[in-house]
Amino acid sequence: MPRTPALPPDSLIPGSPKRRAVLKAGGTLLLSVVAPLTPLQASAAQIMAVRIWPADEYTRVTLENDSELKTTHLMLANPPRLVVDIEGLALNETLKSLVAKVESNDPYIEHVRVAQNRPNVVRLVFDLKEEVKPQVFTLAPVAGYRHRLIFDLYPLRPADPLSAMIAKENWSEAEKNTAAATPAPAPQPGAPTVGQAGPDAIAKLEADAARAGSTPAQPQPTAPQAQPKPQPPQLSSQGKNAPGGKVTRMVTIALDPGHGGEDPGATGATGIHEKDIVLEIAKRLKGKLEELPNTRVMLTRDADFFVPLGQRVEKARKVQADLFVSIHADAFIQPSARGSSVFVLSEKGASSSAARWLANDQNKADLIGGVNLGTQDKQLASVLFDLSTTAQINDSMKLGKAVLSEIGGINRLHKGSVEQAGFAVLKAPDIPSILVETAFISNPEEEAKLKDDAYQNQLADAITKGIKRYFAYNPPLAKGRTA
Repeated sequence: MPRTPALPPDSLIPGSPKRRAVLKAGGTLLLSVVAPLTPLQASAAQIMAVRIWPADEYTRVTLENDSELKTTHLMLANPPRLVVDIEGLALNETLKSLVAKVESNDPYIEHVRVAQNRPNVVRLVFDLKEEVKPQVFTLAPVAGYRHRLIFDLYPLRPADPLSAMIAKENWSEAEKNTAAATPAPAPQPGAPTVGQAGPDAIAKLEADAARAGSTPAQPQPTAPQAQPKPQPPQLSSQGKNAPGGKVTRMVTIALDPGHGGEDPGATGATGIHEKDIVLEIAKRLKGKLEELPNTRVMLTRDADFFVPLGQRVEKARKVQADLFVSIHADAFIQPSARGSSVFVLSEKGASSSAARWLANDQNKADLIGGVNLGTQDKQLASVLFDLSTTAQINDSMKLGKAVLSEIGGINRLHKGSVEQAGFAVLKAPDIPSILVETAFISNPEEEAKLKDDAYQNQLADAITKGIKRYFAYNPPLAKGRTA
Protein backbone atom coordinates (compact mmCIF):
# COMPACT_ATOMS: atom_id res chain seq x y z
CA MET A 1 0.00 0.00 0.00
CA PRO A 2 1.21 3.48 -0.74
CA ARG A 3 3.19 5.18 1.97
CA THR A 4 1.80 8.38 3.37
CA PRO A 5 4.34 11.20 2.87
CA ALA A 6 5.98 12.23 6.12
CA LEU A 7 5.04 15.70 7.23
CA PRO A 8 7.89 18.16 7.71
CA PRO A 9 8.80 19.03 11.27
CA ASP A 10 7.07 22.03 12.76
CA SER A 11 10.34 23.91 12.64
CA LEU A 12 10.28 23.81 8.81
CA ILE A 13 6.63 24.77 8.30
CA PRO A 14 6.41 28.39 7.23
CA GLY A 15 4.73 30.52 9.86
CA SER A 16 4.78 27.81 12.53
CA PRO A 17 5.72 28.94 16.06
CA LYS A 18 8.62 26.47 16.22
CA ARG A 19 10.03 27.73 12.90
CA ARG A 20 9.94 31.31 14.17
CA ALA A 21 11.76 30.26 17.33
CA VAL A 22 14.44 28.40 15.39
CA LEU A 23 15.02 31.35 13.03
CA LYS A 24 15.26 33.73 15.98
CA ALA A 25 17.78 31.53 17.73
CA GLY A 26 19.79 31.11 14.53
CA GLY A 27 19.79 34.83 13.95
CA THR A 28 21.06 35.44 17.45
CA LEU A 29 23.83 32.89 16.92
CA LEU A 30 24.75 34.50 13.59
CA LEU A 31 24.93 37.94 15.19
CA SER A 32 27.12 36.58 17.97
CA VAL A 33 29.55 35.20 15.39
CA VAL A 34 29.60 38.39 13.28
CA ALA A 35 29.63 40.81 16.21
CA PRO A 36 33.44 40.81 16.67
CA LEU A 37 33.82 41.85 13.03
CA THR A 38 32.00 45.18 13.02
CA PRO A 39 33.21 47.63 10.38
CA LEU A 40 35.24 49.56 12.95
CA GLN A 41 37.00 46.50 14.33
CA ALA A 42 37.43 44.64 11.07
CA SER A 43 39.14 47.51 9.22
CA ALA A 44 40.82 49.44 12.02
CA ALA A 45 44.53 49.88 11.46
CA GLN A 46 46.97 49.64 14.32
CA ILE A 47 49.36 52.51 14.99
CA MET A 48 52.76 50.98 15.76
CA ALA A 49 54.79 54.12 16.50
CA VAL A 50 54.59 57.92 16.38
CA ARG A 51 57.53 60.30 15.88
CA ILE A 52 58.02 64.08 15.59
CA TRP A 53 61.12 65.65 13.99
CA PRO A 54 61.16 69.41 14.67
CA ALA A 55 63.55 71.65 12.71
CA ASP A 56 63.73 75.24 11.53
CA GLU A 57 63.22 74.16 7.92
CA TYR A 58 60.13 72.06 8.62
CA THR A 59 58.59 69.76 11.22
CA ARG A 60 57.77 66.20 10.30
CA VAL A 61 55.19 64.02 12.07
CA THR A 62 55.24 60.29 11.32
CA LEU A 63 52.57 57.71 12.11
CA GLU A 64 53.81 54.17 11.48
CA ASN A 65 51.05 51.62 11.12
CA ASP A 66 50.28 48.14 9.85
CA SER A 67 48.34 49.18 6.74
CA GLU A 68 47.95 52.12 4.38
CA LEU A 69 45.72 54.88 5.72
CA LYS A 70 43.40 57.31 3.92
CA THR A 71 43.23 60.90 5.10
CA THR A 72 41.57 64.23 4.46
CA HIS A 73 42.95 67.49 5.82
CA LEU A 74 42.25 71.22 5.83
CA MET A 75 43.86 74.37 7.20
CA LEU A 76 41.97 76.72 9.50
CA ALA A 77 42.94 80.27 10.44
CA ASN A 78 42.62 82.51 13.52
CA PRO A 79 44.25 80.68 15.18
CA PRO A 80 46.11 78.56 12.60
CA ARG A 81 45.27 74.86 12.81
CA LEU A 82 45.72 71.79 10.67
CA VAL A 83 42.82 69.36 10.95
CA VAL A 84 43.37 65.78 9.75
CA ASP A 85 40.77 63.00 9.61
CA ILE A 86 42.20 59.47 9.29
CA GLU A 87 39.83 56.75 8.10
CA GLY A 88 39.90 53.14 9.21
CA LEU A 89 41.63 53.91 12.47
CA ALA A 90 40.78 53.26 16.10
CA LEU A 91 42.31 55.40 18.82
CA ASN A 92 44.95 53.58 20.86
CA GLU A 93 47.52 54.45 23.50
CA THR A 94 50.35 54.76 21.00
CA LEU A 95 48.46 57.39 19.03
CA LYS A 96 47.51 59.21 22.24
CA SER A 97 51.22 59.45 23.09
CA LEU A 98 51.66 61.83 20.15
CA VAL A 99 50.37 64.63 22.38
CA ALA A 100 53.32 64.33 24.76
CA LYS A 101 55.91 64.22 21.96
CA VAL A 102 55.48 67.86 20.96
CA GLU A 103 58.50 69.80 22.21
CA SER A 104 58.15 73.33 23.53
CA ASN A 105 60.79 74.58 21.08
CA ASP A 106 59.07 73.12 18.02
CA PRO A 107 59.07 75.98 15.49
CA TYR A 108 55.61 75.19 14.11
CA ILE A 109 53.50 73.00 16.45
CA GLU A 110 52.06 74.39 19.68
CA HIS A 111 49.91 71.41 20.67
CA VAL A 112 48.31 68.31 19.18
CA ARG A 113 44.81 67.05 20.01
CA VAL A 114 43.77 63.48 19.24
CA ALA A 115 40.24 62.01 19.47
CA GLN A 116 37.91 59.40 18.00
CA ASN A 117 35.84 61.82 15.97
CA ARG A 118 33.30 59.23 14.84
CA PRO A 119 33.26 55.46 14.35
CA ASN A 120 36.19 54.41 12.19
CA VAL A 121 37.64 57.95 12.00
CA VAL A 122 40.32 59.53 14.21
CA ARG A 123 40.81 63.28 14.11
CA LEU A 124 44.12 65.04 14.73
CA VAL A 125 44.18 68.79 15.31
CA PHE A 126 47.57 70.49 15.15
CA ASP A 127 47.45 73.85 16.93
CA LEU A 128 50.15 75.82 15.11
CA LYS A 129 52.47 78.68 16.03
CA GLU A 130 52.15 80.10 12.51
CA GLU A 131 50.52 79.30 9.19
CA VAL A 132 52.18 76.45 7.34
CA LYS A 133 52.11 74.68 3.98
CA PRO A 134 51.32 71.08 4.91
CA GLN A 135 52.33 68.09 2.83
CA VAL A 136 50.48 64.89 3.74
CA PHE A 137 51.53 61.65 2.05
CA THR A 138 52.11 57.94 2.65
CA LEU A 139 55.21 55.78 2.32
CA ALA A 140 55.30 52.07 1.53
CA PRO A 141 57.16 49.66 3.84
CA VAL A 142 60.95 49.83 3.47
CA ALA A 143 64.10 49.10 5.51
CA GLY A 144 62.32 47.78 8.58
CA TYR A 145 59.58 50.43 8.54
CA ARG A 146 55.93 49.49 8.14
CA HIS A 147 53.46 51.74 6.34
CA ARG A 148 54.01 55.39 7.23
CA LEU A 149 51.69 58.39 7.14
CA ILE A 150 53.72 61.60 6.93
CA PHE A 151 52.80 65.19 7.80
CA ASP A 152 55.46 67.71 6.73
CA LEU A 153 54.75 71.24 7.99
CA TYR A 154 56.66 73.86 5.98
CA PRO A 155 56.65 77.62 6.63
CA LEU A 156 54.78 79.80 4.16
CA ARG A 157 57.98 81.76 3.48
CA PRO A 158 60.94 79.39 3.68
CA ALA A 159 64.27 80.96 4.53
CA ASP A 160 66.74 81.45 1.71
CA PRO A 161 69.88 79.39 2.52
CA LEU A 162 72.27 82.19 1.56
CA SER A 163 70.40 84.83 3.59
CA ALA A 164 70.20 82.49 6.57
CA MET A 165 73.92 81.78 6.38
CA ILE A 166 74.82 85.48 6.17
CA ALA A 167 72.50 86.26 9.08
CA LYS A 168 74.29 83.68 11.21
CA GLU A 169 77.64 85.17 10.16
CA ASN A 170 76.53 88.64 11.17
CA TRP A 171 75.40 87.33 14.54
CA SER A 172 78.77 85.66 15.03
CA GLU A 173 80.57 88.87 14.03
CA ALA A 174 78.51 90.82 16.58
CA GLU A 175 79.60 88.38 19.28
CA LYS A 176 83.23 88.72 18.16
CA ASN A 177 83.00 92.52 18.23
CA THR A 178 81.57 92.43 21.73
CA ALA A 179 84.42 90.26 22.85
CA ALA A 180 86.92 92.50 21.07
CA ALA A 181 85.65 95.52 23.04
CA THR A 182 87.27 94.06 26.17
CA PRO A 183 90.84 95.44 26.40
CA ALA A 184 93.43 92.76 25.73
CA PRO A 185 96.56 92.51 27.89
CA ALA A 186 99.63 94.18 26.42
CA PRO A 187 101.99 91.74 24.71
CA GLN A 188 105.25 90.93 26.45
CA PRO A 189 108.42 92.36 24.86
CA GLY A 190 109.71 90.03 22.22
CA ALA A 191 106.58 87.91 22.21
CA PRO A 192 105.11 87.25 18.76
CA THR A 193 101.75 88.83 18.02
CA VAL A 194 99.02 86.61 16.65
CA GLY A 195 96.63 88.16 14.16
CA GLN A 196 93.12 86.80 13.59
CA ALA A 197 92.39 86.60 9.91
CA GLY A 198 88.78 87.06 8.91
CA PRO A 199 86.44 88.66 6.40
CA ASP A 200 87.51 92.12 7.63
CA ALA A 201 91.23 91.50 7.03
CA ILE A 202 91.46 94.07 4.21
CA ALA A 203 89.79 96.78 6.29
CA LYS A 204 92.22 96.04 9.12
CA LEU A 205 95.22 96.36 6.81
CA GLU A 206 93.94 99.69 5.48
CA ALA A 207 93.45 101.00 9.02
CA ASP A 208 96.95 99.91 10.00
CA ALA A 209 98.38 101.59 6.92
CA ALA A 210 96.55 104.83 7.74
CA ARG A 211 97.91 104.83 11.28
CA ALA A 212 101.41 104.10 10.00
CA GLY A 213 101.19 107.06 7.61
CA SER A 214 100.32 109.52 10.41
CA THR A 215 102.88 108.28 12.95
CA PRO A 216 106.55 108.34 12.03
CA ALA A 217 108.14 104.95 12.33
CA GLN A 218 111.00 104.59 14.81
CA PRO A 219 114.32 103.97 13.04
CA GLN A 220 116.07 100.67 13.66
CA PRO A 221 119.55 101.26 12.26
CA THR A 222 121.30 98.36 13.95
CA ALA A 223 118.73 95.62 13.50
CA PRO A 224 118.26 94.06 10.05
CA GLN A 225 114.74 94.24 8.73
CA ALA A 226 112.93 90.95 9.28
CA GLN A 227 111.77 89.27 6.13
CA PRO A 228 108.08 88.32 6.17
CA LYS A 229 107.48 84.63 6.62
CA PRO A 230 105.72 82.80 3.82
CA GLN A 231 102.00 82.81 4.47
CA PRO A 232 99.64 79.93 3.72
CA PRO A 233 97.64 80.36 0.53
CA GLN A 234 94.78 82.82 0.92
CA LEU A 235 91.38 81.83 -0.36
CA SER A 236 90.90 84.47 -3.03
CA SER A 237 89.49 84.77 -6.52
CA GLN A 238 91.01 86.25 -9.65
CA GLY A 239 89.76 89.71 -10.51
CA LYS A 240 90.68 93.19 -11.83
CA ASN A 241 89.63 95.45 -8.99
CA ALA A 242 92.66 95.23 -6.73
CA PRO A 243 96.44 95.63 -6.99
CA GLY A 244 98.03 92.51 -8.35
CA GLY A 245 94.86 91.49 -10.15
CA LYS A 246 93.35 89.77 -7.09
CA VAL A 247 90.29 90.62 -5.08
CA THR A 248 89.52 88.79 -1.89
CA ARG A 249 86.07 87.27 -1.72
CA MET A 250 84.26 84.87 0.52
CA VAL A 251 84.70 81.20 -0.27
CA THR A 252 81.62 79.10 0.47
CA ILE A 253 81.83 75.44 1.45
CA ALA A 254 78.73 73.24 1.76
CA LEU A 255 79.00 70.44 4.31
CA ASP A 256 76.47 67.65 4.05
CA PRO A 257 76.00 65.41 7.12
CA GLY A 258 74.39 62.30 5.64
CA HIS A 259 71.01 60.82 6.58
CA GLY A 260 68.97 62.35 9.46
CA GLY A 261 65.47 62.15 10.89
CA GLU A 262 63.61 59.10 9.63
CA ASP A 263 66.80 57.88 7.97
CA PRO A 264 69.28 56.79 10.68
CA GLY A 265 71.89 55.53 8.23
CA ALA A 266 74.02 52.63 9.43
CA THR A 267 73.90 51.52 13.06
CA GLY A 268 76.90 50.34 15.06
CA ALA A 269 77.05 47.38 17.43
CA THR A 270 76.46 49.65 20.43
CA GLY A 271 73.35 51.15 18.83
CA ILE A 272 74.84 54.47 17.76
CA HIS A 273 73.47 55.85 14.50
CA GLU A 274 75.48 57.13 11.56
CA LYS A 275 73.29 60.23 11.32
CA ASP A 276 74.36 61.39 14.79
CA ILE A 277 78.08 60.71 14.33
CA VAL A 278 78.36 62.52 10.99
CA LEU A 279 76.45 65.55 12.28
CA GLU A 280 78.94 65.92 15.13
CA ILE A 281 81.89 65.60 12.75
CA ALA A 282 80.33 68.13 10.35
CA LYS A 283 79.85 70.66 13.14
CA ARG A 284 83.48 70.28 14.22
CA LEU A 285 84.62 70.64 10.62
CA LYS A 286 82.47 73.73 10.16
CA GLY A 287 84.13 75.41 13.12
CA LYS A 288 87.63 74.67 11.84
CA LEU A 289 86.88 75.82 8.29
CA GLU A 290 85.37 79.08 9.53
CA GLU A 291 88.68 79.85 11.22
CA LEU A 292 90.23 80.14 7.76
CA PRO A 293 90.28 83.63 6.25
CA ASN A 294 87.35 84.66 4.07
CA THR A 295 85.55 81.33 4.46
CA ARG A 296 81.90 80.67 5.20
CA VAL A 297 80.28 77.27 5.68
CA MET A 298 76.74 76.02 5.19
CA LEU A 299 75.40 72.79 6.69
CA THR A 300 72.70 71.07 4.64
CA ARG A 301 71.24 70.06 8.00
CA ASP A 302 72.22 71.30 11.45
CA ALA A 303 69.89 69.07 13.48
CA ASP A 304 68.26 65.64 13.38
CA PHE A 305 65.92 65.94 10.41
CA PHE A 306 65.83 64.45 6.93
CA VAL A 307 66.84 66.34 3.79
CA PRO A 308 66.18 64.66 0.42
CA LEU A 309 69.23 64.07 -1.77
CA GLY A 310 68.19 66.54 -4.45
CA GLN A 311 67.53 69.28 -1.89
CA ARG A 312 71.02 68.83 -0.43
CA VAL A 313 72.50 69.61 -3.85
CA GLU A 314 70.01 72.42 -4.44
CA LYS A 315 70.98 74.09 -1.15
CA ALA A 316 74.65 74.06 -2.14
CA ARG A 317 73.84 75.66 -5.49
CA LYS A 318 71.64 78.33 -3.89
CA VAL A 319 74.53 79.55 -1.74
CA GLN A 320 76.86 79.31 -4.78
CA ALA A 321 79.11 76.87 -2.96
CA ASP A 322 82.68 76.46 -4.16
CA LEU A 323 82.91 72.94 -2.70
CA PHE A 324 80.48 70.27 -1.53
CA VAL A 325 81.62 67.71 1.07
CA SER A 326 79.22 64.93 2.10
CA ILE A 327 80.16 63.12 5.32
CA HIS A 328 79.23 59.51 6.10
CA ALA A 329 80.29 56.56 8.27
CA ASP A 330 80.54 53.39 6.21
CA ALA A 331 78.94 50.02 6.94
CA PHE A 332 79.32 46.57 5.46
CA ILE A 333 77.83 43.14 6.05
CA GLN A 334 81.17 41.92 7.43
CA PRO A 335 82.29 43.67 10.65
CA SER A 336 85.93 43.14 9.68
CA ALA A 337 85.71 45.80 6.93
CA ARG A 338 87.59 48.93 7.98
CA GLY A 339 89.27 52.09 6.75
CA SER A 340 88.41 55.56 5.44
CA SER A 341 87.51 56.36 1.84
CA VAL A 342 86.81 59.30 -0.44
CA PHE A 343 84.42 59.06 -3.41
CA VAL A 344 83.61 61.28 -6.36
CA LEU A 345 81.04 60.99 -9.11
CA SER A 346 81.54 58.67 -12.06
CA GLU A 347 80.18 59.11 -15.58
CA LYS A 348 81.23 55.63 -16.70
CA GLY A 349 80.21 53.31 -13.88
CA ALA A 350 81.69 52.53 -10.49
CA SER A 351 85.43 52.04 -10.01
CA SER A 352 84.80 48.85 -8.00
CA SER A 353 81.96 46.57 -7.02
CA ALA A 354 82.23 47.85 -3.44
CA ALA A 355 81.87 51.45 -4.65
CA ARG A 356 78.83 50.48 -6.72
CA TRP A 357 77.26 48.68 -3.75
CA LEU A 358 77.86 51.67 -1.48
CA ALA A 359 76.44 54.17 -3.97
CA ASN A 360 73.31 52.07 -4.45
CA ASP A 361 72.93 51.81 -0.68
CA GLN A 362 73.37 55.57 -0.12
CA ASN A 363 71.00 56.42 -2.96
CA LYS A 364 68.19 54.64 -1.10
CA ALA A 365 68.14 57.52 1.41
CA ASP A 366 65.09 59.15 -0.19
CA LEU A 367 63.12 55.91 0.11
CA ILE A 368 64.04 55.48 3.76
CA GLY A 369 63.95 59.12 4.82
CA GLY A 370 60.72 59.69 2.97
CA VAL A 371 60.17 62.05 0.03
CA ASN A 372 56.84 63.34 -1.20
CA LEU A 373 57.20 62.38 -4.85
CA GLY A 374 54.26 64.56 -5.80
CA THR A 375 56.25 67.71 -5.03
CA GLN A 376 59.50 66.85 -6.80
CA ASP A 377 60.59 69.29 -9.49
CA LYS A 378 61.28 67.16 -12.58
CA GLN A 379 63.18 69.97 -14.26
CA LEU A 380 65.46 70.36 -11.23
CA ALA A 381 66.03 66.63 -11.11
CA SER A 382 67.03 66.69 -14.76
CA VAL A 383 69.57 69.45 -14.12
CA LEU A 384 71.06 67.72 -11.11
CA PHE A 385 71.26 64.25 -12.55
CA ASP A 386 72.00 64.79 -16.23
CA LEU A 387 74.30 67.80 -16.54
CA SER A 388 77.24 66.83 -14.36
CA THR A 389 80.31 67.83 -16.33
CA THR A 390 83.69 66.28 -16.92
CA ALA A 391 85.30 69.43 -15.51
CA GLN A 392 83.35 69.05 -12.27
CA ILE A 393 84.49 65.45 -11.93
CA ASN A 394 88.12 66.39 -12.65
CA ASP A 395 88.07 69.09 -9.97
CA SER A 396 86.35 66.69 -7.59
CA MET A 397 89.16 64.19 -8.13
CA LYS A 398 91.75 66.83 -7.21
CA LEU A 399 89.85 67.70 -4.05
CA GLY A 400 89.33 64.03 -3.22
CA LYS A 401 93.05 63.22 -3.55
CA ALA A 402 94.02 66.13 -1.30
CA VAL A 403 91.55 65.12 1.41
CA LEU A 404 92.34 61.40 1.16
CA SER A 405 96.05 62.00 1.61
CA GLU A 406 95.41 63.93 4.84
CA ILE A 407 92.95 61.37 6.23
CA GLY A 408 95.54 58.67 5.53
CA GLY A 409 97.69 60.28 8.22
CA ILE A 410 95.19 59.55 10.98
CA ASN A 411 93.44 56.34 9.92
CA ARG A 412 93.97 53.33 7.74
CA LEU A 413 92.61 53.81 4.23
CA HIS A 414 90.14 51.28 2.88
CA LYS A 415 91.65 51.90 -0.55
CA GLY A 416 94.65 54.03 -1.39
CA SER A 417 92.99 55.98 -4.18
CA VAL A 418 89.85 58.04 -4.70
CA GLU A 419 86.97 55.86 -5.86
CA GLN A 420 84.11 56.72 -8.20
CA ALA A 421 80.45 55.74 -8.34
CA GLY A 422 77.04 57.20 -9.17
CA PHE A 423 76.24 58.90 -5.86
CA ALA A 424 73.13 61.04 -6.35
CA VAL A 425 74.27 63.59 -3.78
CA LEU A 426 77.45 64.36 -5.79
CA LYS A 427 75.64 65.34 -8.99
CA ALA A 428 75.83 69.12 -8.81
CA PRO A 429 76.91 70.10 -12.33
CA ASP A 430 79.05 73.07 -11.27
CA ILE A 431 80.45 72.30 -7.78
CA PRO A 432 83.45 70.06 -7.05
CA SER A 433 81.91 67.41 -4.79
CA ILE A 434 83.27 64.58 -2.66
CA LEU A 435 81.80 62.03 -0.29
CA VAL A 436 83.97 61.12 2.71
CA GLU A 437 83.41 57.78 4.42
CA THR A 438 85.10 58.59 7.72
CA ALA A 439 85.34 54.97 8.95
CA PHE A 440 83.29 51.76 9.15
CA ILE A 441 80.70 52.15 11.88
CA SER A 442 80.01 48.43 11.43
CA ASN A 443 83.56 47.67 12.66
CA PRO A 444 83.61 47.66 16.50
CA GLU A 445 87.09 49.24 16.71
CA GLU A 446 86.28 51.97 14.24
CA GLU A 447 82.89 52.57 15.84
CA ALA A 448 84.72 53.31 19.09
CA LYS A 449 86.94 55.76 17.21
CA LEU A 450 83.98 57.50 15.62
CA LYS A 451 82.43 58.05 19.06
CA ASP A 452 85.68 59.56 20.40
CA ASP A 453 85.91 63.37 20.52
CA ALA A 454 89.64 63.34 19.83
CA TYR A 455 89.23 61.25 16.69
CA GLN A 456 86.40 63.45 15.46
CA ASN A 457 88.67 66.47 15.87
CA GLN A 458 91.46 64.67 14.01
CA LEU A 459 89.09 63.95 11.14
CA ALA A 460 87.94 67.57 11.02
CA ASP A 461 91.57 68.75 11.03
CA ALA A 462 92.53 66.33 8.25
CA ILE A 463 89.64 67.36 5.98
CA THR A 464 90.40 71.03 6.63
CA LYS A 465 94.05 70.52 5.66
CA GLY A 466 92.98 68.68 2.52
CA ILE A 467 90.69 71.54 1.50
CA LYS A 468 93.47 74.09 2.11
CA ARG A 469 95.85 71.99 -0.01
CA TYR A 470 93.27 71.84 -2.81
CA PHE A 471 92.80 75.62 -2.82
CA ALA A 472 96.57 76.18 -2.75
CA TYR A 473 96.80 74.69 -6.25
CA ASN A 474 93.24 75.44 -7.44
CA PRO A 475 92.28 78.96 -6.30
CA PRO A 476 88.57 79.65 -6.72
CA LEU A 477 87.72 81.90 -9.64
CA ALA A 478 85.43 84.90 -9.46
CA LYS A 479 81.86 83.74 -9.40
CA GLY A 480 79.90 84.32 -12.54
CA ARG A 481 77.17 81.76 -12.20
CA THR A 482 73.82 82.14 -10.49
CA ALA A 483 72.40 79.61 -8.09
